[in-house]
Amino acid sequence: MDTMLMTGRHRPRPRRRKGPIFIFLLLFICSAAFVYLWWGQERPNTSHVTPEYRSEPHPIMLDGEWSKTSALGDGDGLLIPIEIAQKLLGDGVRYEAQSESIILTTESKVLHFKTGELDATLNRKPFELSFAAKKSESGDLFLPLAPLTQLYGIQADIGKDTGIVTLHQPKDMLQKAKVPGEAAGGKTEPLRSGPSKHDPIVQDVAPDAEVVIWGEEDGWYKAQTADGDIGYMAKSDLILDGVEQIPATTADEPFVSWKLTGRKINLTWEAVYSANPDTSKIGELTGVNVVAPTWFELQDGTGQFHSMADLSYTSWANKNGMQVWGVFSNGFEPSRTHTALANYDTRFKMIQQMLAYAKSFRLQGINLDFENVETADKDNLIQFVRELTPLAHEQNLVVSIDVTPKSNSEMWSLYLDRGRLAPVVDYMMLMAYDEHWAASPVAGSVASLSWTESSIKTLLTEDNVPKNKLILGMPLYTREWTEKPNAKGGVDVSSKTMSMTAVQKLIKEKNLTPKLSQDTGQHYVEFKENNATYKIWIEDATSIRERAELVKKYDLAGAGTWRRGFETSDIWGALDQTLQSHP
Repeated sequence: MDTMLMTGRHRPRPRRRKGPIFIFLLLFICSAAFVYLWWGQERPNTSHVTPEYRSEPHPIMLDGEWSKTSALGDGDGLLIPIEIAQKLLGDGVRYEAQSESIILTTESKVLHFKTGELDATLNRKPFELSFAAKKSESGDLFLPLAPLTQLYGIQADIGKDTGIVTLHQPKDMLQKAKVPGEAAGGKTEPLRSGPSKHDPIVQDVAPDAEVVIWGEEDGWYKAQTADGDIGYMAKSDLILDGVEQIPATTADEPFVSWKLTGRKINLTWEAVYSANPDTSKIGELTGVNVVAPTWFELQDGTGQFHSMADLSYTSWANKNGMQVWGVFSNGFEPSRTHTALANYDTRFKMIQQMLAYAKSFRLQGINLDFENVETADKDNLIQFVRELTPLAHEQNLVVSIDVTPKSNSEMWSLYLDRGRLAPVVDYMMLMAYDEHWAASPVAGSVASLSWTESSIKTLLTEDNVPKNKLILGMPLYTREWTEKPNAKGGVDVSSKTMSMTAVQKLIKEKNLTPKLSQDTGQHYVEFKENNATYKIWIEDATSIRERAELVKKYDLAGAGTWRRGFETSDIWGALDQTLQSHP
């Protein structure tokens, strides 16, 4: 009997193997998903986007970026925000809210006008604007582009269909590129919002269209179309097409500040306190080619000047082959200086007087000596010099300014922005003395050689003062230092100023033997008397020659000496021989 029949059980059928089908289906699904994801990642974005700046009527573009500002007006009457003008032109644009004054300055021009007015002055002469500066409803100030174009050469490209304003400065270099033309198989190419094909399209750029290239990023060009739109285009979609330079404005004939080619400036200051010197008693100043008498001083905050000028002095100097650069001082009084520099009207009053004095007393130059000034007046001083220099040049006047060596002194150094002043003036006088000042708690040299050289290098390297504008100021005086023990176990230090003649007389009286100090480049003496020690770092022909060698080493414009009357008779020949390299 069959066992299966007896038990009622059936032999199980063999199961079908589903593994190959399942794996195939799984692979198919994964492949399809991969293809879908790959296609999604590789497929270019075909959507279009309107940039944020298009919401503005005239968005302003600078150097391939939206400035986040917009212009007013249109065509020749276009006006741009003052902050954009200041960004482009720096110190060349000044606005004074109290008087609504706008002052534009270049190397040769000073244009002054007021908000809402067409009447202006250009270098003190009447000038008519075609469009006035105006304020928006929100109170923002907008300047007419026309004078910015006339004075500085600022150019504006305005998108015909977009109104986008692109500003360029003279001598800007614009790299151009083109979309391949239809003859070369060219087609519309996308300008995208970012450097990826997944970024949306800002504009479809037609074949043969020209764009400006502002940079490169990950195989993409940052490009700007003729309409002003800015975005990114694949490098493979463009052909570079040369460089265009924005033309410069026609420059005025440059002012020549020093016409004695091959000769260093050898200036000496003439200190005039109560009366001018008797020129018949001055004697020969061998090699001196400029004298700078301290004739003019600011009297009050209105800009009024006091004059001690003497035409006979100018005649004497010119007859002896010397130029006269009149010194205009602020009287070293910070309060009146602050008030006088604060606004255009008082600055202009000072300038008017200076130019009138210069003409009346036949000066060849102006030397500004503004000291003890509040740091807050730094910008005001720069503006004053910017407004003065073009007008002085019109009268063929050299403009120089005295500066101290750089230090942390609030009132004697920090107010001087030497780097911003240097491009404006013809010369910068480095007053390299008072390393140890009259009330110094420590005795020391008035101007050691190492300190002098360090002061020169700082201005040349940190402030980028051109070497051909820097004049090294040297002291013709020294100090006798007295050190006395005090009851507290310390030493009291005091000093008195001495001329070279007075020092030589003292050395002779005390029978002293000066020794050359290599550290300071000066002769040095000391002696004891009445329980005190006296120390002198001597100024003489040796120290003057050493400093003149620094003028030659750094190829500076020349030297200045403070002041005539402190020197011994041998100084002028020693300085001239070294400075001018006479055999």
